[in-house]
Amino acid sequence: MGVVCTHTAINVPKNFLVETLHAQTISRNMSAAEWKMRCQDEWGLQALPASESLDWKVVYEAKPFGRNLLKNPSPHGLSKDVTPPEPELPEAPMHGPPIFQPEGDFSGWTTNTEVLPYDTSGIPEGAVICALPRYSWFSLEQTVDLKAEGLWEELLDDFQPEIVIQDWYEESQLHQSIYQLHVKLLGADKSTVISEHSVNPTEDRSTYSHTWKEVSHVFSGYGPGVRYVHFLHRLKNQFMMSFFPTMFTGSSVTVKPIKVSS
Repeated sequence: MGVVCTHTAINVPKNFLVETLHAQTISRNMSAAEWKMRCQDEWGLQALPASESLDWKVVYEAKPFGRNLLKNPSPHGLSKDVTPPEPELPEAPMHGPPIFQPEGDFSGWTTNTEVLPYDTSGIPEGAVICALPRYSWFSLEQTVDLKAEGLWEELLDDFQPEIVIQDWYEESQLHQSIYQLHVKLLGADKSTVISEHSVNPTEDRSTYSHTWKEVSHVFSGYGPGVRYVHFLHRLKNQFMMSFFPTMFTGSSVTVKPIKVSS
């Protein structure tokens, strides 16, 4: 029996094709001055320091300003605009070895799990212990190459645009310390720390408030030499008969073409 192949034609408006080809032709023929003007118009860049050799076309196509430079900022697939899901309580204890890190697609992140020893503080001597919770820190980190993202040396050294950090973590109620953040601005050797910011909050567990909590910071006036941003946060998880994570969402590193007025 023969096989009949059919093809479905996709009707693309002729005007659309003509306009697209025209736009591509204009783009290819634009001068360096025209690319610079396009960058100035789109991001409000005026009188920013730049060498004569700077390729404004590359800058425009990289679009380094106002976008999140972190990869995979919400690996749990959650949004800060929706309340975190309530933890599922299994009807029976889990079987097999305990779990100390959450499941998920953490591509783009370097991860590490630190299992903490049992905390027996506050337990009276001689008390019979049936079960104790076990905690772990789950660390995720990324390093952003600012030049690879479209920024240039004169801008970073002389103008020093604002570098905005933002993160959202779940108020999981698991412990009084469930979140830590450490961000460093690094030099060209990836080890010299030019500026840094750390957050290590203590949670109020007196009332139940299962919400997202924002952490943010703006780096400005940080000095010359910054080429990388190292972003690291740690979230505490708990295992006791079942696994309970602390989740995060919306991590971001954003560069804005503004600076604090001197």
